[in-house]
Amino acid sequence: MPSTLAHVGARAEARVIELLDHEIERWRAVDPDLVEPLVALRELIVAGGKRLRPAFCHWAFVGAGGASDDPLVADAGAALELLHTFALVHDDVMDGSKLRRGLPAIHEQFIARHDRAAWRGERRRFGEGAAILVGDFALVYADQLIRRAPQVAREVFDELRVELCVGQYLDLVGTASASIDATQASRIARYKSGKYTVERPLHLGAALAGRLNELTESLSAVGLPLGEAFQLRDDILGVFGDASVTGKPVGDDLREGKLTPLIAFAARRGGDAGTQVLALLGRPDLDESAVASIQAFLIDCGARDEVEREIERLVDRSLTALATAPITAIARDALEELGTFVAWRDR
Repeated sequence: MPSTLAHVGARAEARVIELLDHEIERWRAVDPDLVEPLVALRELIVAGGKRLRPAFCHWAFVGAGGASDDPLVADAGAALELLHTFALVHDDVMDGSKLRRGLPAIHEQFIARHDRAAWRGERRRFGEGAAILVGDFALVYADQLIRRAPQVAREVFDELRVELCVGQYLDLVGTASASIDATQASRIARYKSGKYTVERPLHLGAALAGRLNELTESLSAVGLPLGEAFQLRDDILGVFGDASVTGKPVGDDLREGKLTPLIAFAARRGGDAGTQVLALLGRPDLDESAVASIQAFLIDCGARDEVEREIERLVDRSLTALATAPITAIARDALEELGTFVAWRDR
């Protein structure tokens, strides 16, 4: 992990943990049962995560002339991390994912809690209901942390949240409809993750420093292609990654039938044989052998290589825009390092 990410990420995490520790003690005094969802949220945050969104916000803030030790940007970074955690918890419910960051997904933890206590009612409904509330806690705490930001920054944060929900819904539709449309896949990648991972955190940092109007266009030129490259790498890791590194089972995206540019490329190139292989997508009972068959097809038809080339093109476009962005040199260097990490990370 690059130093430009590690320091900022640690600061954001510390701020989140400070808030959650206070909340855990506050609500323990009301009812010990209230500790469970808050502890589950805390454990998920400390279990890992790259803290990319706080880092992009921080370096845009510094690039726009902000002081690196300003507590305002630290709070904004913590808010972004809590918002991301909210999205992960709800996403795992929507996708029926079993693992997150090497731990049982939040809804799985509460299903197990229901089982241990031999409570009445449907175990899955309890687990998913509890997970939705854990995500809601994260969302509300994110709002509390961003409260001191100037109005223009809060407006960016609001737009980021709306775009995140837009992307999540598009993802649900693309999966349910078994679409293989490349334009739809690209739109999902942009809104589900790309914009809210890179472009909007960059805008938020500039807004906190009072230079959003001046820097919006140049930061979008950096952030949009880099955000898409981030999501394309995520798609590859979801199919080909090492589960011990990513913290999620390899092949989950295939079992869920996710519409991604990787799958859209394959559908375009695969012919009749590809149609037969891709018909396996969306089957929750896909075993390792079937996953391996799909992986082999994605390589043989050239889809994986095409996505890798697209990542290179997007990163080149982003770094070219970064070279002329009117920001400080230290921030430009940091964002270049982050861009390289985002595109070629292994988790």
